[in-house]
Amino acid sequence: MKVLVSDPVSEKGVALLKEQFEVDVKTKLPVEELIRIIPEYDGLVVRSETKVTAPVLDAAVKLKVIGRAGVGVDNIDVEYATKKGVIVLNAPEGNTMAATEHSVAMMMSMARNIPQAHATMQEGKWERGKFMGVELRGKTLGILGLGRIGTGVAKRALALEMRVLAYDPFINVEAAQALGIEVAEMDEIFAQADFITLHLPKTNQTKNLITKDVFAKMKKGVRIVNCARGGVINEADLAAAVQEGIVAGAAIDVFESEPIQEGNPLIGLPNVIVTPHLGASTVEAQVGVAVDVAHGIVAALKGEPVTTAVNMAAIPAHVLKKLRPYLNLAERMGCLAVHLAEGRMTAIQIEYNGDIGDVDTRMLTTGVLKGCLNPILQEAINYVNAPGLAKARNIEVKEIKTKEAANFANQITVRLITDKGEHSVSGTLFGKAEARIVMIDGYRVDVQPGGWLLTCPHVNRPGIIGKVGTMLGEEGVNISSMQVGLTEVEGTSIMVLGVDSDVPNAVLLKLKGIDGIYDAKLINFDAR
Repeated sequence: MKVLVSDPVSEKGVALLKEQFEVDVKTKLPVEELIRIIPEYDGLVVRSETKVTAPVLDAAVKLKVIGRAGVGVDNIDVEYATKKGVIVLNAPEGNTMAATEHSVAMMMSMARNIPQAHATMQEGKWERGKFMGVELRGKTLGILGLGRIGTGVAKRALALEMRVLAYDPFINVEAAQALGIEVAEMDEIFAQADFITLHLPKTNQTKNLITKDVFAKMKKGVRIVNCARGGVINEADLAAAVQEGIVAGAAIDVFESEPIQEGNPLIGLPNVIVTPHLGASTVEAQVGVAVDVAHGIVAALKGEPVTTAVNMAAIPAHVLKKLRPYLNLAERMGCLAVHLAEGRMTAIQIEYNGDIGDVDTRMLTTGVLKGCLNPILQEAINYVNAPGLAKARNIEVKEIKTKEAANFANQITVRLITDKGEHSVSGTLFGKAEARIVMIDGYRVDVQPGGWLLTCPHVNRPGIIGKVGTMLGEEGVNISSMQVGLTEVEGTSIMVLGVDSDVPNAVLLKLKGIDGIYDAKLINFDAR
């Protein structure tokens, strides 16, 4: 596989990629050149310079993953990448400390007028009385967005004896309060905070979040810090608020347009300090994001779960550790269920029995969808596009969780419903990672889900198994394993045969013609 690195990243990250793949480093590519060469590549690594647009993605016929060496993915058309089945991942932790420290540094520099004082000293002036600052101790800091960076800023602010208020729509109230953070609504923060720092992503909901109407709600003399994303604050309205004295100072590291355009209203205001998007610009952070994104690219191209994908459900490491052994089982259960079914698929129900239901099982559910859709759709199905493709086809997906252990400590059951009926498959793990199918349509079995499998529900009477074996032998099909599963329905069984090769349709029709055989279905677990 080939990976293109189109923006400057640490050589340590590039070296990790080169251990696994063929890697080309080509930076500052014109968009026409990127579109010309991108069809060769399976992976793409970018920072903020390369714009991964719909035309680029249309040309990227082999592309499986885009890695952003940093946090923000504004330069990537994530929605279109998702439709194309391309994983988009970032490195949310690699620059956390750098961005945290930069936010605090900007706040302290603004409070004590350090950049302005430095500039006059460089001009040979001694204007000590001009730069009266304020202390942070005893002041109220409002934090909008209490993720990793927001929490890091909060901890440092508390150490500086500040009162900390925080707003986040997904906040863990108990965890915040345990740190000494007061959870508040935005309007409460605007009314009380002496300093406000933003740590929000740029989305449709947060674009132009802070405008003149919001500044009017703020405590007069507030000081604003934004080291998160440009465009969350309306820059013209911020400039006006500074000039009107509503905002005593602002420290801005990110801008709506980068590099900033001539005539930006914040430039030249004496109470505004600006830096050119330096939040992640430390030696340690650049190594960290490059290494993290390289690990993500390797995992994605090897078909392994990606913990930092932005267009898939995020999976914490401790959850992934519990789910990982079940991922292969989930996919193969979906594959088996769809091969058993006939008609138009209308719903898929996945029941989790036992402790497996204690964690977020969305990735396993997506694995089932991938297994169900892969054999019946032309496009490549993966963990990114499977949920969207199911939704587009009006397939209802439902998770059911129960602590009741069923027949095993942990068991997954997939029920696939079509306009012609319902089929069910149950599976579990033997030991720590040995996948087993333990139930097919109510028949108790013990099947390793791999290779070619032939299922034949039948009347439970002498001679049926022998007829099937004889017919397969005459057709040159070798049987590698065989078992018979029983059900509570008297007089019926299911024959499950592992075979070494494909079974032609003509042979399947002959099998179905045997008196006492209800059906014959062939499953290839290893098909694409």
